[in-house]
Amino acid sequence: MRGVLLREFGGPLVLEEIEKPAPGPGQVLVRVAASGVNPLDTKIRAGKAAHARSQLPAVLGMDLAGVVAEVGPEVTGFARGDEVYGLTGGIGDLQGSLAEYVAVDARLLAPKPESLSLREAAVAPLAVITSWEALVDRAQVGAGQRVLVHGGAGGVGQMAVQIARARGAEVFATGSTRNLETITSLGAIPIDYTTTPVEDYVAEHTGGEGFDVVFDTIGGATLDLSFTAVRTYTGHVVSALGWGTHSLAPLSFRGASYSGVFTLLPMLTGRGREHHGEILRKAGALADAGGLKPLLDPRRFTLATVADAHAVVANGTSTGKVVIDVA
Repeated sequence: MRGVLLREFGGPLVLEEIEKPAPGPGQVLVRVAASGVNPLDTKIRAGKAAHARSQLPAVLGMDLAGVVAEVGPEVTGFARGDEVYGLTGGIGDLQGSLAEYVAVDARLLAPKPESLSLREAAVAPLAVITSWEALVDRAQVGAGQRVLVHGGAGGVGQMAVQIARARGAEVFATGSTRNLETITSLGAIPIDYTTTPVEDYVAEHTGGEGFDVVFDTIGGATLDLSFTAVRTYTGHVVSALGWGTHSLAPLSFRGASYSGVFTLLPMLTGRGREHHGEILRKAGALADAGGLKPLLDPRRFTLATVADAHAVVANGTSTGKVVIDVA
């Protein structure tokens, strides 16, 4: 089969003929239709993502959508010809989706939502699972709450806004000036972080009380700002990028709480993979009910132009999630 190999961090992505995998116990063989590109993919390629524990040579690509080609032993619930999607590889020793076929742990997969194309489904898994774990599993977002999403137009942010709204929350989202229209289209109240200090938007939108839930998808200084934007006593900050050194004093003085999300953990450890599949099934039902739809960058890429797709994501010029057409 054809696949894109990375042989050294920072090196080229090379399209080669590689061995086609066979599904083992608990696995299905997926013919990949499309692979979503995440910022983490570009960091792995550059050797700047030690937490992904990638082993070279590697086929990158974490998100996929495709069709089941074979079903391995001990697998139930999937059959040949099923359209599926999932966050399935591209880290650790797991083959990624930048290849025509991949053998996948069936627990990481879910049926593709009927309302989404294979290209749309291919960009959803990492962003959906991260957002779901943050907002549903950790913060338990519900009706009547005010939720602030930092980076609302980003890959994770756009999913977070839609999931929070589907759970009945009033959603606010930060972004740069050029992203405010996108945030509005997702149903959130936009906040231009480049012109509005945190104290001002907390005062304007919460009467100075703070947001019930703050979801940080940016990390760094944005996480520090989150600690000052959350509601006293009952507020909850959740971050997908809480890896730096931060002062907890602002959070402690509010009596609020904090949770971290590390979406890759089940893939790296083998524990909890069933929950990823469960989340994607629930997200699929939400999509089919009209509550979840990814925004795609209009440009088209193939296995031969993966490097171009990575460049678009790395330099921040995409206008939606970037997709690589594999099939």
